[in-house]
Amino acid sequence: MHMQLLRNDRVVMFDRTNFGPSNISLPNGNCRNNPQDAVSKIDCTAHSIEYDVASNTVRPLTVQSNTWCSSGSVRPDGVLVQTGGDRDGELKARIFSPCNNNKCDWVEINNGLTKRRWYSSNHILPDGKQIVIGGQGQFNYEFYPKTTSPNVIALPFLAETNDRGQENNLYPYVFLNTDGNLFIFANNRAILLDYVKNTVVKTYPAIPGGDPRSYPSTGSAVLLPLKNLEAVKIDAEVLVCGGAPKGSYILAFRRNTFVKALDTCARIKINDENPQWTVEKMPRARVMGDMTLLPNGDVLIVNGGSSGSAAWELGREPVFVPDLYHPENPVNSRFESLNPSTIPRMYHSTAILLRDGRVLVGGSNPHGFYNFTGVLFPTELSLEAFSPVYLEPEFAKLRPKIVSPKSQTTITYRKTMKLKFKVVGEVKGPVKVTMVFPSFTTHSFSMNQRLLVLDNVKFKRSKSTNYEVQVRTPRSAFVAPPGYYMMFVVNDNIPSEDVEFSHFLFNEFSDFFYVDRTMRNSSVAFPLGTFGICPNVIVSVGFANSACTAAGGELYMWGKIKNYGDDWMYPKHSSCISWGHAQCGELGYGPNGQKSLCSAYKGEYTRGNACVGCDM
Repeated sequence: MHMQLLRNDRVVMFDRTNFGPSNISLPNGNCRNNPQDAVSKIDCTAHSIEYDVASNTVRPLTVQSNTWCSSGSVRPDGVLVQTGGDRDGELKARIFSPCNNNKCDWVEINNGLTKRRWYSSNHILPDGKQIVIGGQGQFNYEFYPKTTSPNVIALPFLAETNDRGQENNLYPYVFLNTDGNLFIFANNRAILLDYVKNTVVKTYPAIPGGDPRSYPSTGSAVLLPLKNLEAVKIDAEVLVCGGAPKGSYILAFRRNTFVKALDTCARIKINDENPQWTVEKMPRARVMGDMTLLPNGDVLIVNGGSSGSAAWELGREPVFVPDLYHPENPVNSRFESLNPSTIPRMYHSTAILLRDGRVLVGGSNPHGFYNFTGVLFPTELSLEAFSPVYLEPEFAKLRPKIVSPKSQTTITYRKTMKLKFKVVGEVKGPVKVTMVFPSFTTHSFSMNQRLLVLDNVKFKRSKSTNYEVQVRTPRSAFVAPPGYYMMFVVNDNIPSEDVEFSHFLFNEFSDFFYVDRTMRNSSVAFPLGTFGICPNVIVSVGFANSACTAAGGELYMWGKIKNYGDDWMYPKHSSCISWGHAQCGELGYGPNGQKSLCSAYKGEYTRGNACVGCDM
């Protein structure tokens, strides 16, 4: 089961095409005709649906190739891009553009990928592209849309974390760090990767004990809520929970022996100078669990079993009890056990956060085909909505209701934003404003899942039940990749109702600025696509990641300029240039990685006698 919440409050779901017929017919007598399918060469049933949360109805969708164990993310414009799969789907990309007229469907792109991608992980990047990492037999990464050659880049870390006969490095956990690099976890350890230069910036120690946490010894992981976003160095922590002891997959597969799953979580501050894992005990052992960030910053851990491993028929002892993890509590007081479900959610179950604060839970099929009778854990087609405690009626008076901004509001980086909301009851202290990037979830990992706690600037009460809070939007796409976010106001740990989607505008090259050498604080904006260049003028592009050669009266651009999906721009021969991941206030880098040769002024990249600025 794969799930993705879209900006129109609908959830796209799909499984695989070669299971045999499903229980939902395609509309209008449509059929999928695939002579290469070993099971159903002509299939008139749906293997993907669009679920309308508000009406609790489903609409069948058509996928033409096998999406089994694939990956994906939403583009900055809210379009779902899904990549890879098995057999005839392994090189495919698929596009789903949200609509409200029930006419949209999957569009398939042949050879959208360069390498076969099965059990890979995707992550959206600051420039709006996606990176696709790993997969079975693939110790490398590539980009979608494809970039200039070479599009496939070797990643030896994936080969190093591959356990022979077990793998234990599939569906790697990938998170965009606040410095623009990627935290990549596989098996029992992690690296920080500069994916542009293909350089390992930092190598993290293995989790104490050395047991694997990646598929098929499947645990789960989240990037904990990012806060204090105005800080020069933002703390970022990763939490990895559950998994299976080394050898569990082999024992289950070959000997029908099901080892108890791991009952620990490991947490690490990835930006520390000397990062170390802190290990915590969970209330119970869990393999194949899902970890979902809730709008108040807590983490829900749900689904899975307490013994065995992932893969067909290899999990045992369903875990019915969800656990809640409170990141802000002291160690040894962070877990809380919640009311149980009654439905086993084993291999191929999943969970995602909905717009109203509930968590949608569905799926479970540990079999090679649909199998509803005579098996230990029958194929499960139902959906459940898990309601966290903050939705209890007793908290209704504390629950904020956002009045403005309205849904689909466009937000830009590094601005002050006003939110107006109502609360019938008491507002206890300053409220918290959070933004959540909807995840693509499959196989116990929620790709692109991200929660930001915006910095409060001002809070006031205008009428008896009306309030206004002013917050700072994130400073760059390193902190908040472009796209649609769910926005919440949180009062006394109770998130708002009827949350709306807001859209981060990603227009990296929206304005050009010049700064006179003798008047560094003055600037004039030129419209997009025009160059206002005069002698002794320093020209800059309006965002980090921009790369140009600047000198008095000169501007060289190397590559394409787009609103998003921009190609990285690299040095033109040995010219003075700033590029890569330099931040405001930092020295820029030249073509060979050297530091700038002149002092950096605030908001500028510099090298030699040329200063290339950024406005973030």
